[in-house]
Amino acid sequence: MTDFTADDLNNAKAWPFQEAKALAKRVENKPADQPVIFETGYGPSGLPHIGTFGEVARTTMVRNAFEALTGRPTRLICVSDDMDGMRKLPPGLPNADKLEKYLQQPLSRVPDPWGTHDSYSAHNNAKLCGFLDRFGFDYEFLSATDAYMSGKYDAALIRMLEKYDEVMDIILPTIGEDRRKTWSPILPISPTTGRVLYVPMLERDAASGTVVFEDEDGTRVETKVTGGAVKLQWKADWAGRWYALGVDYEMAGEDLTESTRLSSRIVTALGGTPPAGFNYQLFLDEDGKKISKTKGNGLTIEEWLTYASPDSLSLFMFSAPRKAKKLYFDIIPKTADEYWSFVERYHAAETPEKKLDNPAWHLHGGNPPADTPPVTFSLLLNIVNASGTSDPAVLKGFVHKYRPDASDAEMAAMEPMLTYAVNYFEDFVKQKKQYRAADEREKAAIEMLAASLSEADPAAEEDVFQTLVFDAGKAQGYENIREWFTGLYEVAFGQKEGPRMGPFIKIYGPKETAKLLQAALDRDA
Repeated sequence: MTDFTADDLNNAKAWPFQEAKALAKRVENKPADQPVIFETGYGPSGLPHIGTFGEVARTTMVRNAFEALTGRPTRLICVSDDMDGMRKLPPGLPNADKLEKYLQQPLSRVPDPWGTHDSYSAHNNAKLCGFLDRFGFDYEFLSATDAYMSGKYDAALIRMLEKYDEVMDIILPTIGEDRRKTWSPILPISPTTGRVLYVPMLERDAASGTVVFEDEDGTRVETKVTGGAVKLQWKADWAGRWYALGVDYEMAGEDLTESTRLSSRIVTALGGTPPAGFNYQLFLDEDGKKISKTKGNGLTIEEWLTYASPDSLSLFMFSAPRKAKKLYFDIIPKTADEYWSFVERYHAAETPEKKLDNPAWHLHGGNPPADTPPVTFSLLLNIVNASGTSDPAVLKGFVHKYRPDASDAEMAAMEPMLTYAVNYFEDFVKQKKQYRAADEREKAAIEMLAASLSEADPAAEEDVFQTLVFDAGKAQGYENIREWFTGLYEVAFGQKEGPRMGPFIKIYGPKETAKLLQAALDRDA
């Protein structure tokens, strides 16, 4: 990590540093040798998804900024809420009919329908850890079931019992009259059915740490609140976790804004301090509607990684987290190119301020890659488009011709982009291509350009080729030169937008481009 002065770090304006500064004030009275605790939560009723990645990635960005700013030790705990009852069977489960009888039981007691782990949640927890490990996150995994069973949450449970009435006073005004009759921050686990029960507490004894409730068969049951016999209800559970683990920082989606507020009040009532953090905005689909796992109207993480790098996904998560953003396939090429642009600008930056405010610093914990690809993703995508080849060797040949001085390291940085570009072209560009015939003015301009390129020196600079394109349009009287380019793209590439022509012609070759243009005209002759 590049060395920066204390003033450099304190003057950094990027949002992770702003979060880190606020956190530093919150923990200034915490002993300096005690780790500052960052936390993220995971609901194992479903598999990890792109939102899971976003929360861990953004939290890690704040953690890196905090460590750089303060030099204090930190921990990131990823908690799986696997003590929650399984409320419904997710669609598409294998052997789903065999799981009906386990509804409302803790996810950690529901059998694994895939038959690979001890329980449903153990399967999904393993997926979570594999998911986080794949991206190189530094974290500690904690199963809520283990925390309840081992006694890690015992002190928080006793404290919740002691402050029971205060917690009820916080929650009851926020819920409907019917729910008020049965709501309790403490949910017992039925000793007969194993289900999580949403029932009122008939008796409470904080001194002995016990409660009395009515089981599903009508039997009155007295039980300890410790040792995994009960769990806390949502909001109280979140607050209890903060209290038990001493959480200093946790962010959450804007849909949990009210839950964050109420949980903060509860942890204060317990005698703890709410963590720092913020509520980030959720993602939108192509039509501006909120993405829903149930509707399946958003990108999965595997889909993104089919077409672009994990680093580009991290950049998408970094940018404007408090703003709702569209998350759909069309943004991938732009984001992929922005990522490498930020890496280039990081190394070219002349001041510490520009380096620390550059997303590349935050995506890589202060150590962005030294080498960048010799071409952009968009340009490579256009070469795949024009050449009609998916052969990596042929594509690299084009790049070598365009950037003969590219180093081995730069070519290596480009290597994954070859597969990404081919995948994206095949799945999105190819099926949307709509060629049209040139009108008379376009035909004259394209013929002029093709003739000029046929005579052009392949060794000429890309600006020379760009000028030839402009000249062909101007010669045919295009006052709005954008109209000329739009027509050129639609006729030659079958799309309304296309590459910057100078670099494209340089990499594809002027004579080859001339043939491409002539073939476009001949197609509709």
